[in-house]
Amino acid sequence: MKAAPFDYIRPVTVAHALELLAQHGPEAKLIAGGQSLVPMMAMRLARPAVLVDVNRLDSLRGIAAGPGTVTTGATTRQRDLEESAVLRGAVPLVGAALRWVGHVQTRNRGTVGGSFVHADPSAELPLAALILDARIHLSSQDGGARVVPASGFFIAAMYTATGETECVTGIDWPVWEGPGVACAFEETSIRHGDFAMASAACQIQLAPDGTCRRAALGLGGMASAPLAFPDLAEALVGRRIDAAAAREVAEAAVSRSEPGTDLQADAAYRRHLAAVLLTRVLLRAGAAPVTALAA
Repeated sequence: MKAAPFDYIRPVTVAHALELLAQHGPEAKLIAGGQSLVPMMAMRLARPAVLVDVNRLDSLRGIAAGPGTVTTGATTRQRDLEESAVLRGAVPLVGAALRWVGHVQTRNRGTVGGSFVHADPSAELPLAALILDARIHLSSQDGGARVVPASGFFIAAMYTATGETECVTGIDWPVWEGPGVACAFEETSIRHGDFAMASAACQIQLAPDGTCRRAALGLGGMASAPLAFPDLAEALVGRRIDAAAAREVAEAAVSRSEPGTDLQADAAYRRHLAAVLLTRVLLRAGAAPVTALAA
């Protein structure tokens, strides 16, 4: 199929883009990388009357380190994040997640903000954002600017807190200060680059004696939005992350999930898979030996 007819406008400033959103309301869609929106338009699952191209707005791009945070512009290419030494050193989980996003060609065009607003429950960057409690900057012509934590941003599948006339302008990624920070991300799909049947990720900070000082963890593809479990992460603090602890937390996390059934896998298999994946990433990040896990 081909996309339904639409008007195409390339604003010259962010203010101009916000003006267009205010003018056209739900009939307008922003586009930058187009890795999700263009296929949806081609299948006529999305039919915007006006396409607002923010791809060339320099103020929406870039990676900047600040006190306790790294900020990425909404239209920053995923590949730029993946190759950024600043981001890789300060927020390692983002780099670990990006290696699983589609293919290199996808990441060359796809943007971090686009992944956020598309809000696929299996998407890697939203899961990393939720686990780390990133903060999303939104702007509109009428409402000005506001900041929404990731915990309040991802509401359901392809549904976020972004208003019809709002634009995501940037994301603040928290930096865990001090030594001993490690992370792991793993997912399973039918083929490399396909949507994940389930994914698991964690970021852990270890004390000198090998016990957990701080932890954050979550699951993707196991509900209508990514899942994070701050209370289970807190339960790991002061403990060594051995096989028993990892499996205990993984099984508790999976018990709170609500995966669906489709042609790739049923809900029971997804729960089993997620428990295995979360156990593995916890052991890897916690530097504990991976003992026999269920296949």
